[in-house]
Amino acid sequence: MSADAVAQLVRSADPDRYLSALFAPAGKRPLLFALYAFNIEIARVADTVRQPMMGEIRLEWWRETLAGAKQGVPRNHDVARALTDLLLRVDLPIELFEAMLTARAFDSSAEAFADRAQVEAYCDATSGNLMRLAARILGGEMEQAAHHAGIAYALAGILRSLPHHIARHKLYLPLDLIGVMNLTPEEIFHGGERAKVKAAVNQMALWAGEHCAVAKKLRVQKGLLPAFLPASLVPLFLRRVTKRTADPLTHTAALPIHRRQVRLLSAAMRGRI
Repeated sequence: MSADAVAQLVRSADPDRYLSALFAPAGKRPLLFALYAFNIEIARVADTVRQPMMGEIRLEWWRETLAGAKQGVPRNHDVARALTDLLLRVDLPIELFEAMLTARAFDSSAEAFADRAQVEAYCDATSGNLMRLAARILGGEMEQAAHHAGIAYALAGILRSLPHHIARHKLYLPLDLIGVMNLTPEEIFHGGERAKVKAAVNQMALWAGEHCAVAKKLRVQKGLLPAFLPASLVPLFLRRVTKRTADPLTHTAALPIHRRQVRLLSAAMRGRI
């Protein structure tokens, strides 16, 4: 897969990060695309397996691929080669990649989050670490921005993807939250009690909004901004999922690409998330 093909993969599978990366210097974009392509590969493992064990096997393959890439020995896989080039050109902490892989095991497991702390830890380990790595590719670090922007964007993503997750009987709403709503996972999976599910969604949207508000107050270094730009879309997504007429079990909160482009351009011009 050429660099152009890797970029095309990101463009089709992760348009938010693709568009955000276009605001980075031209020489940095292929490196960001390699990182985001790796994330795409591990994020979609759960959608390609039926058994948790198979998910673990595929994630282990990527762990071994990551270890080889760090040594400059790529596997015969397009994204693996791009990842190897990235790790040879930029000194990135391998433990952040490993934390992403560990967190992704949840996606194909039968487990559920117990509470807000667990779901936010997952969001930080996935989306937060992705932003940390992207910032390092761009030449710096902003821990608090990565933490809050990463959690906000991931929580919004969970809510947008709720119909997809429910269709495969995977619960991302924390158990204590649905318990407060007098809901059970089975009721959610069978499409019942929509008003209560909506209330749970609205509560998680508040959590995302809290993290987004903190992230927006932080002064992100201009050169690092492309790593965090996806978080500028969070308010748009949250307005859609919390819309009174939105059905949480069927409404995916799709946002037209031109709306994303305008919001990202506005954030980039302002120099703020």
